[in-house]
Amino acid sequence: MNSTFKRRMHEIVFEADTPAGKIFDVLLLLLILLSIVIVCIDSVESIHARFEYLLYFLEWTMTLLFSMEYGLRIWLTRRPTKYIFSFFGIIDLLSILPTFLSIFIAGSQSLLVFRSFRLLRVFRVLKLGRYLGESRQLIHALRASRAKIIVFVSVVLAVALIMGTLMYLVEGSKNGFTSIPRSFYWAVVTMTTVGYGDIAPQTVIGQSIATILMVLGYGIIAVPTGIVTVELRNSKDKSAVISTQACQNCSKEGHDLDAEFCKFCGEPLK
Repeated sequence: MNSTFKRRMHEIVFEADTPAGKIFDVLLLLLILLSIVIVCIDSVESIHARFEYLLYFLEWTMTLLFSMEYGLRIWLTRRPTKYIFSFFGIIDLLSILPTFLSIFIAGSQSLLVFRSFRLLRVFRVLKLGRYLGESRQLIHALRASRAKIIVFVSVVLAVALIMGTLMYLVEGSKNGFTSIPRSFYWAVVTMTTVGYGDIAPQTVIGQSIATILMVLGYGIIAVPTGIVTVELRNSKDKSAVISTQACQNCSKEGHDLDAEFCKFCGEPLK
């Protein structure tokens, strides 16, 4: 009886294939969005001063509800450590931990530290990833393009370092290029077309180098976008329809609709 109840509760909490599971996900999604709104408006000094106690009560209410959800997920998983140390398990913990940590802060600077802990609650926005179906496809595309992006970033950093060193030699400290690291900073800002303007070349040679770097920057911006777009298209072509079913043993998701066993640990799914 207990095993049947836990399996039923596992379907509701971890999956969305059943009406009860969909209702649970929608309610939890609304709570997450509401908690994020509370954290954001609480950072406005005028609102915080006027509704401090109400926001404090709402925050603790949200924290207790998320704590119950976190404990429920641990209880429903046969191997709790798998969930606790999973990505979403860590995010779920980070979403409730700051509120409890604020209890133990003491001393004259406690208010400042308390406010800094409250800012960490925005980690709850990452809990939304569990309910966005396309997030898995995006994550897969980013992982598939990881090697290409690493090579690309390495080349960009090498170019920035070379051009920054060249500008350090051409412009010198009298024009603001006081060191290679500062010149490297200028090169990165220029390549990304941010252009803060705090450092600018004054010589003709330096301005020519800057022009080349600016034009090069437009091409650089397009490269990682193209890499991820190709992987997204390939991922979409290869992807099969998957269910929202989660393994009760290892908490892994991403199984085929007709899967009877978990492809990660071999545990029966139904």
